[in-house]
Amino acid sequence: MSKLKQLHHAMTINRTLIKYGLDEFLAPTPIAKFRFIAKIFSLTSSQHKDKSRGKRLAMALTELGPIYIKLGQMLSTRRDIIPPDIADDLAKLQDQVEPFDNEKAIQVIESQLEQPLTSVFTSFEQSPLASASIAQVHAAVLKDGQDVVVKVLRPGIRKKIQKDLDMMHSLAQWAEKYSSEARRFRIKEVVKDYDETIKREIDLRIEAANCSNLRGNFEGSELLYVPKVYWDYCRNKVMVMERISGVPVGEVQQLIDAGVDMQELANRGVEIFFTQVFRDSFFHADMHPGNIFVDISNPSKPQYIAIDCGIMGTLNESDKRYLADNFLAFFDQNYRRIAELHIESGWIDKNVSVTEFESAIRAACEPIFGKKISEISFGHFLIQLFQTARKFNMQVQPQLVLLQKTLLYIEGLGRQLYPELDLWETAQPFLRQWIKDKYSPINFFKQMKQEAPQILEELPKVPGKIIKAVDQVNHLAESFDDIKQQMVELETHKLRQQYAQKYAVIGSSLAITAGLIYTAMPNNFWPAVGLGLGAAYFLIKSLWPATK
Repeated sequence: MSKLKQLHHAMTINRTLIKYGLDEFLAPTPIAKFRFIAKIFSLTSSQHKDKSRGKRLAMALTELGPIYIKLGQMLSTRRDIIPPDIADDLAKLQDQVEPFDNEKAIQVIESQLEQPLTSVFTSFEQSPLASASIAQVHAAVLKDGQDVVVKVLRPGIRKKIQKDLDMMHSLAQWAEKYSSEARRFRIKEVVKDYDETIKREIDLRIEAANCSNLRGNFEGSELLYVPKVYWDYCRNKVMVMERISGVPVGEVQQLIDAGVDMQELANRGVEIFFTQVFRDSFFHADMHPGNIFVDISNPSKPQYIAIDCGIMGTLNESDKRYLADNFLAFFDQNYRRIAELHIESGWIDKNVSVTEFESAIRAACEPIFGKKISEISFGHFLIQLFQTARKFNMQVQPQLVLLQKTLLYIEGLGRQLYPELDLWETAQPFLRQWIKDKYSPINFFKQMKQEAPQILEELPKVPGKIIKAVDQVNHLAESFDDIKQQMVELETHKLRQQYAQKYAVIGSSLAITAGLIYTAMPNNFWPAVGLGLGAAYFLIKSLWPATK
């Protein structure tokens, strides 16, 4: 996007915010004195004074597009930091975004499947079941009688998202250029990762693959169910999957009325999260209430149902071990170990005082240890950690941004479902068991068994590789001998040059002295002859110097 287009886009965002009277949110901040400048450049005024502030914010985010809608979705789960009236209106962004024209949806589906709807479905509901920021969903029935849902991307969504991403890249580049804080948070890398994530989300074939992967990971599980994907009808703009029935996880009262064990439901949510992260290294990273349902057929053992797998997170073995060790150290209140882990990982400079860093971490963590979710605020806790990180110049790790976002969602859900949930007590046994299983003899032999075919395939090549390695070592030794000999020769040559220069200087000095004596005493020339012979000796020796 050109600079001119970015300026135009920035003015559009400003105009939208002023249009919905959102400049009032700046009133308690130091930026309030600049509100009049924003209003002048917006060329508009508030047109929705009759609506609540939550409604106006939701409308503005909807008008700005999918990236801003997703921001609203996350904020709606943070009722500890967002007033209830705003959170209630933002919650509608989870699945109640204004739908697009039904005829356009049908055109996209028929174009993608290259056949009319009647060739694939016996029925198709034109009114969408749900409408979100990226796509909307229609109910349908396949020719074989299977109830399904058809997900369709919003027309023109790629172009709109790209415009917002271009703006974010420019702002990130500008921020890192002029702000050391932005550089510490590695804003450009964070935006780059978000760019890649959101672009994967708008290819429904990738979402279909994610659904299949997550379904396979929890096949037969009582904790989580993931709907079946119908691959024959999946394209980059259309996805068809099994239709599920359940209660939206945000409908807390409905769950309570159905007799659901809310404590068990909350505990299972925590277990699902840690299972995805540590067992599978593949976790649902868009867990707002609009994407999570509950099967209440067995209220004492409620099962979660996950949809919308467009955004998934992954962690490598190093990240997982680092996180697990940090969590366990936190559970044990071993703040020195946390400090050591940060330094060992390279996130903190090795010259930092471990004792000083330990004290800073203790000050941030100790106040919330052992408290229930209803009694703590992760928002406040994260601010403390960021302040600690700033003091010790710790850099943000972009690969953990999705995990941090998901933790915020988990906290928001936990507050809604069972405010008395002790997240630490729920997570601690799982993590300790994971560490035990990960490094147990059984798991070691299991990994050996999995790698046995590759080991057996490589085994016949081992003798040849050993011989080759020995030859390389011998060749290297010979090379060292050659280098050593060359260094000896070089040193000998250097010494000879030094001796030659010394003999030449002595010989020249004697020759000059002999000349002066002969000039002064021509009748007594024998001393001059003696010095001349000595000069000749040293000059000749300088031509063939010895090193000893």
